[in-house]
Amino acid sequence: MTRVITEIRDHVAHVTLTRADKMNAVDPDMAEAIVAAGEALVGNDEIRAVLLSGEGRAFCAGLDVASFGKHASGGDQTDRIVKRTHGDSNLMQEVAMIWRKVPVPVIAAVQGVAFGAGFQLALGADVRIAAPGTKFAVMEAKWGLVPDMGGMVLMPTLMRSDVIRLMTYTAEPVAAEKGLDWGFVTEIADDPHARALEIVTLIAEKSPSATRLAKSLIAQAESGASEAEVLMAESVEQAKLIGGAHQKEIVAANMAGRKPVF
Repeated sequence: MTRVITEIRDHVAHVTLTRADKMNAVDPDMAEAIVAAGEALVGNDEIRAVLLSGEGRAFCAGLDVASFGKHASGGDQTDRIVKRTHGDSNLMQEVAMIWRKVPVPVIAAVQGVAFGAGFQLALGADVRIAAPGTKFAVMEAKWGLVPDMGGMVLMPTLMRSDVIRLMTYTAEPVAAEKGLDWGFVTEIADDPHARALEIVTLIAEKSPSATRLAKSLIAQAESGASEAEVLMAESVEQAKLIGGAHQKEIVAANMAGRKPVF
């Protein structure tokens, strides 16, 4: 069964989890499919934004329980988990981290639940739009585990330490409304997919080169680089843009009162 579908329309990649009958729970095939979908977009120069969503009543319910049981009963898991298969990550970590490697903004439309693997997948996006009442959870403590899908890289960029600790220690679901206060939900919308589509459409109308460099610059600023390094990066990236074809078209379009054409 197909786990993920990618459709590219008007320079926007629509990446959809399609295991609705299982609330888009992540099994090995789903993990491979999510990573493959992201990898296919990394070198795609035509896309300007990504809309990441899940079919059905849930964005992603987390790790597939049957898969968890199989792995948990399989003896020593050190080699499978510790081995780096995707740069700095293993396969399951790359489910979330690949979206930080995609060079354009990734907007996640989240409904129902985003638990465990689903929560960390959503954190890999640049922006999260959630339906009212959507539940989020760091679910690993329920199974006697720790977050191991990039959560400890991604959560500190969005959330206070006490919030990370509370969610990690308790595994209690948190409603989108509280998530908005706690920093990991960007907006709440009655129709998160429609709102996410508005955002990616707006992004796709902007300078493609400026948007890509902006995502790269933000990543540098969040990486722990020094103040001097970030200030230099601002200048270097800006110098690449000024007078370029995309920037000239933006200026011309603004002067003429029309939309730019790239």
